[in-house]
Amino acid sequence: MNKTILTTGFFLLSFMFPLKILAAQNYEDIYVFGDSFSDTGNAFNATNKTFPPSSTYFNGRFSNDPVWVEYLAQELGLSFNPRNNFAYGGATTGVNNISDPALPGLQTQIANFTAENPSANPNALYIVWAGANDYFSYFGGGVPNPNQAVANISAAVTSLAVIGAEDFLLVNQPDLGKFPVANFNSQIPSLFSTLTDAHNSSLNATINFLNQQLDPDVNIISFNVNDLFRRIIAEPKEFGLTNATNYCIQDLSVVPLNLPTQPVACNPDEFLFWDPVHPTAAAHRLIGESAFSVLKPVSVPEPSNVLGVLAFSAFGAVSVLQRHYQLMQNKAI
Repeated sequence: MNKTILTTGFFLLSFMFPLKILAAQNYEDIYVFGDSFSDTGNAFNATNKTFPPSSTYFNGRFSNDPVWVEYLAQELGLSFNPRNNFAYGGATTGVNNISDPALPGLQTQIANFTAENPSANPNALYIVWAGANDYFSYFGGGVPNPNQAVANISAAVTSLAVIGAEDFLLVNQPDLGKFPVANFNSQIPSLFSTLTDAHNSSLNATINFLNQQLDPDVNIISFNVNDLFRRIIAEPKEFGLTNATNYCIQDLSVVPLNLPTQPVACNPDEFLFWDPVHPTAAAHRLIGESAFSVLKPVSVPEPSNVLGVLAFSAFGAVSVLQRHYQLMQNKAI
């Protein structure tokens, strides 16, 4: 009977180990593809450190400090490696770049990566966030097509999966109709919001399709940054911000549009937007933290808590069995 009790205890304890593995989701590295929301200096270095201008932008970032992928790496316990970031400011989901024709779009970024890396690290996280410039191209006479933009993103993910990439984070679009760049024309907000909705709906369907069609080892996680921006814009104070409408700087050379300036006294730590298109570092930090919460299994308690609770339950069950056994023995006597 003692052997039975011991076996039961180990059986109960064995349930702890799968939960421990599930809670410890780790990546060896991060690879990034996309546009200025994620660029950590590629466009800056490719333009002889002129774009974006260092007078108003931080160290080649399209913001006033680090961008979200750097904050995400920190949350994941990784040292961010800029050489693994292929995102360029101005990139569309295709081969074009609306800021500088000499700079690559998403498809060129992917082609360059796969040419240099015939085998991708299966233990890394691959981030793809692109599409905003497909819609901002409208200002230059472009005809935005959400279906084509999402098809391009799908092609990018498929190309990476073919060479062995397994874990992906795909980011949808915040409501571009709520960006300051859309506020200078009464018709633009509605148009951009409609394009955003179409993009995000198509992207959701595509993620579901790819998760079913690609290798079973491939895992594509959707990051709903649209919902985060919606909540920030609705209640900025809840996120430590005071202004989710205006933007900080008056140098608009990065935005290829003829826009009037908005003189606003700005504390960037309290603003959502640094310029009419790009978030502040404060917003990027929120994006990075939110992305981390998506990647971290939220339905599973911390390993220490899980182990503590289960250990208590398991040993408690063993104690009950032992007492029951003693009672049976006493009755037998």
